[in-house]
Amino acid sequence: MKPWLAYSLVRLGVFALAFAVLMIANVPWWLSAIIAAVIGLCVGYIFFGRLRDAVALDIVDRRSRPSADADSAAEDAS
Repeated sequence: MKPWLAYSLVRLGVFALAFAVLMIANVPWWLSAIIAAVIGLCVGYIFFGRLRDAVALDIVDRRSRPSADADSAAEDAS
């Protein structure tokens, strides 16, 4: 599984769980969404550093590869 997909699914799961708990606790939906987003951000930052680092390394790897696109080669040639 690609690192960005795993990290996104983990963060989405944390958000959904926090949102569901807050909705069960009868917190208004808009406040539940804000609080769940903050919780998802904090939990992702604190506990999922390895996944976040893997996403960053994947982005660096993709950016460092040369583009094999014919359109880009034609534009660069002119």
